[in-house]
Amino acid sequence: MKVQFRKKWLLCLPALVLFASGPSLSRAAAADKLVGIHSARVMSQSMPWIAQEAGLFPKYNLDFQLVFIASSGMVTAAMLGGDADMSLTGGVGNVRAYVQGATDLVFIGGVKNVMTQSILAGGNLKKPEDLKGKQIGVSRIGSNTHYFTIQALRRSGMEPGRDFSFLQTGGDPESLAALLSKRIDVATLTAPSDAKALAEGYHYVVYGPDLRIPYSATAFVTRRSVMAKRPQVVGQFMRSMAEAAKIMHTDREFVYKVLAKYLRVNDRSILDSAYNAEIKALEPRLVIKNEALQAILEEVAQVDPRAKKVKPQELMDLRYLEEMEKSGFSDKLWKR
Repeated sequence: MKVQFRKKWLLCLPALVLFASGPSLSRAAAADKLVGIHSARVMSQSMPWIAQEAGLFPKYNLDFQLVFIASSGMVTAAMLGGDADMSLTGGVGNVRAYVQGATDLVFIGGVKNVMTQSILAGGNLKKPEDLKGKQIGVSRIGSNTHYFTIQALRRSGMEPGRDFSFLQTGGDPESLAALLSKRIDVATLTAPSDAKALAEGYHYVVYGPDLRIPYSATAFVTRRSVMAKRPQVVGQFMRSMAEAAKIMHTDREFVYKVLAKYLRVNDRSILDSAYNAEIKALEPRLVIKNEALQAILEEVAQVDPRAKKVKPQELMDLRYLEEMEKSGFSDKLWKR
């Protein structure tokens, strides 16, 4: 499916990135307002950007505003505070909050159910054992990059604190910048940042996509109270994301234009490398898998035993995914 790329405005502030959809003020005033948050400037969280540039929000009568807040935990706090209606983020912050009693949070769709981060370094750091005593750059403690690093290096018998430590950089681009400026020797990166590092002469110490570590790395999360008050609006948003997912999987050139605009990546080889690696892990129909949430519950249970009593199904409400399937919307969308 090919779509025409439309230029929109992007307002950048130090703590957030915000955009609002709608071709005119009169249109936006008539549309249903919805505020969303995303936690990483990466390809797997680019579907709102795709929807914005493809004109999908006006199509579904949405005036959608997207805010960037680094890390899943901070996103969860903003959601619980009522600052947003929807989030696109890693699952761990939401699962922790649910286990602690914030049962209003609910997963309604998935983008990525495995981890695809990778650990990169330069020089003679070639294998996991070479990272002993090193400080590894990650976005934040509790972020996807933090969790991946722990899980990946445990496979080599290494533990945080004992064998390696972390430096919180604030985000994927910041981790890349720290690596390239030699502030750190090792960083855990997500596409397309890993491809940028490769282009600068760095190499993989651990290539994450091959590990297929189950984890709700990117998911749509809202509040049950929002669904109760605005079920149709949430449903329209999920339909717009379903269309964005179709574009993501079928219109590479359009996706490249979006990533070039929002991530400032224009190198074709970097875009190819990132897209080819990441697209294999992204869910075309926004499925969220039990094992992805179960992996997080098991991790949380190590510090909070209450997580052992929670089943993945309790965290999910699949009504919108099921409606798109039963109504024929998804089949029709993918036949275009």
